[in-house]
Amino acid sequence: MLIVGEKINSSRLQARQILAGRDKEGLLHLAREQVAAGAAKLDVNAGALMDAEPEALKWAVETIQGVMDISLVLDSPNPAALAAALPAHRGQAMINSITLEPGRFKGIVPLVKEYGCQIVALCLDGRQIPATAAERMEIAEELVAKLQEEGIDKDNIYLDPLVHTVGTSEKAGVEFLATLRLIKERLPGIKTICGLSNISFGLPARRLVNRTFLVLAVAGGLDAAVLDPLDRELMAALTATELLLGRDRYCQRFLRQYKEGKLAN
Repeated sequence: MLIVGEKINSSRLQARQILAGRDKEGLLHLAREQVAAGAAKLDVNAGALMDAEPEALKWAVETIQGVMDISLVLDSPNPAALAAALPAHRGQAMINSITLEPGRFKGIVPLVKEYGCQIVALCLDGRQIPATAAERMEIAEELVAKLQEEGIDKDNIYLDPLVHTVGTSEKAGVEFLATLRLIKERLPGIKTICGLSNISFGLPARRLVNRTFLVLAVAGGLDAAVLDPLDRELMAALTATELLLGRDRYCQRFLRQYKEGKLAN
């Protein structure tokens, strides 16, 4: 499973202060600790800085990739910010995210094509937020069709079925998992991703909810998640889940992580 570290996000006070103050050492600390904990990509969001977003996003890309060989997820709906950061990115970037909203689609697709990016496609059309799996699936199919019409390879498309908090809708997890199953049935070859911690927003014991949801989602076919790799119990649950799903040949990853002290008895 592809793990994307979530912590360099300007919605978080620490990250916002680091990005606003161009704190190089603070940024690299956040990046290094997530990679050491198992992140294969790092999400970078500077949206809370408003007009300073393009410059801050570019600075973050240059700073991280100046010392680390890691691919980044440029987390912005702002074409101007993406256009500023993408030329600085080494290797294939991922853009998070695109929707069926006409302005957003037309603004981001040319950048995806020009720079050969991977793209996260949210099951949103710019009208009301789809509540059911059937509504989300309808949008998903249209999104994939339009992206492929633009010449974007399906290997570069990650669909996000939308994670809402169960704190406001007890069916949020159920509808996500149902959408996930439909995507796997109807759109073979299209990968899936989600922002994991949204499921527990506003609730106590968030880590418990997050790791339980992750187990269910991985079993349902989730390919990638934006999550906190520093949550050791979450990462241990993921390792055990992949073991039980037959994705860990000869239990090698599980045994290695146990020997490294990353798994609880």
